[in-house]
Amino acid sequence: MALCGLQGDVVAATRAWAGALEDAYRESSSAQRLRDEADRLAEQIETRFWWEDEGTYYLGLDGDKQPIRSVASNPGHLLWSQAIVPERAACVAQRLFASDMWSGWGIRTLSSAHVSYNPLSYQLGAVWPHDNACIMNGLRAYDLGTDAAQIARALFDAAQHFDDRRLPELFGGFARGDGGMPVPYLDANAPQAWAAGAVVQLICSLLGFDAHAPS
Repeated sequence: MALCGLQGDVVAATRAWAGALEDAYRESSSAQRLRDEADRLAEQIETRFWWEDEGTYYLGLDGDKQPIRSVASNPGHLLWSQAIVPERAACVAQRLFASDMWSGWGIRTLSSAHVSYNPLSYQLGAVWPHDNACIMNGLRAYDLGTDAAQIARALFDAAQHFDDRRLPELFGGFARGDGGMPVPYLDANAPQAWAAGAVVQLICSLLGFDAHAPS
């Protein structure tokens, strides 16, 4: 099975290494070869993963290379990796903030309209802070700052309800209601490296800080 988000990660990693080769080692020809390879993969993502009816990307391809028709947070990682064309980024964002994906505390891993949805399931409906932080960073990269700020605000609000204001590994994907609070996931680790790193990523994204590896 090939997940769309993982394909985007390969595009981002290839482009980043191309930049490192050129900036740090002055290997321009190798860098261009990698950029061309990344562009070919990005084109394949558009061709094979775009889901016109839902305005987002398929979760992935199954073992028979058929599209997996499940609306999930995974396409948000294509924003983070900047692997998709700008004209589709806003569509992906709009789909992620639809009521079946947006809980009010963050973006769910799986649509609440899906037959397998469970708000207290690790990958079938819970909210992951690190997942949302990656998506937020991607939204900012595509100049969707209002949407990015909405995620940051929701996660900072959620943190107020956990011990020591520490975001856990994940929490329930139940809809946010008046006077409600995020529902803890029983076995979530807190502290947990991904969740702790998510806070740093949120702040860096809000401030516009980006790491430059060759430097």
